[in-house]
Amino acid sequence: MDERVVRINEAAEYIKGRLGGKTSLAGIVLGSGLGKLADGIEDPVVIPYKEIPHFPVSTAVGHKGNFIAGTLGGKFVVAMQGRFHFYEGYSMELVTLPVRVMKVLGIKYLFVSNAAGGVNFAFKVGDLMIIRDHINLLPNPLIGKNMDDFGPRFPDMTRPYDPGLIGRMEEIARREKIQLKKGVYLAGTGPSYETPAEYSFFRLIGADAVGMSTVPEVIAARHSGIPVFGMSVITNEAHGDFPEDYVNDGEEVIKAADAAADRMSLLFTRLISTLD
Repeated sequence: MDERVVRINEAAEYIKGRLGGKTSLAGIVLGSGLGKLADGIEDPVVIPYKEIPHFPVSTAVGHKGNFIAGTLGGKFVVAMQGRFHFYEGYSMELVTLPVRVMKVLGIKYLFVSNAAGGVNFAFKVGDLMIIRDHINLLPNPLIGKNMDDFGPRFPDMTRPYDPGLIGRMEEIARREKIQLKKGVYLAGTGPSYETPAEYSFFRLIGADAVGMSTVPEVIAARHSGIPVFGMSVITNEAHGDFPEDYVNDGEEVIKAADAAADRMSLLFTRLISTLD
């Protein structure tokens, strides 16, 4: 058997042993400063990544490094309180390992979130953006021998983010009177923040927000046939017209993400409650 699949199954079996036989409806990946949503999970089972076979340890600022299972919106879910990034030195196999583990755990939907810089001139700090599409400047996680147990060699990416889930979220936001943006997320390698010239280039090629994550997980999920919903919190205005003393600061990004976390948590919870 493919050794990658063996590692995925061993990690999933360990987690299953901690969940008492419960099957998860949805998986959630929480990005920088957004681990707060996990606080709303009822009757949580908290498993530190370091306890799970073959899991790496999250080193990014604002990522607590826990795998959490419990009830959210009346549904049993699993959540990553912090993700793994290519810039941390992890291979794409490890970056996407948790998504494939969640697939083995039985999830029917994947929810992803991140903190992002808003290259769209209309975006302000604290805005929530539904990801409708993406541009990938990271290595594709499907490079190499295909995992036939999970999906086809050439998966379709025409609709990486599920239109039905997007429509439901837009309706929920209208009812809750929460304003949402919608746009294209561009994923780069990091860990350096982008230059003003790069921000201008990304805007020119169609990006609305830029970050260093998310897309590999989405590709892995779509490879496995899992519908995806994604949302970015705009944590800085990456417009390029910066004052001379401006500095992109990781701690400020976390603060901005945390300030928007309550709204995002409410919206995710409402959407998950509608699923079956």
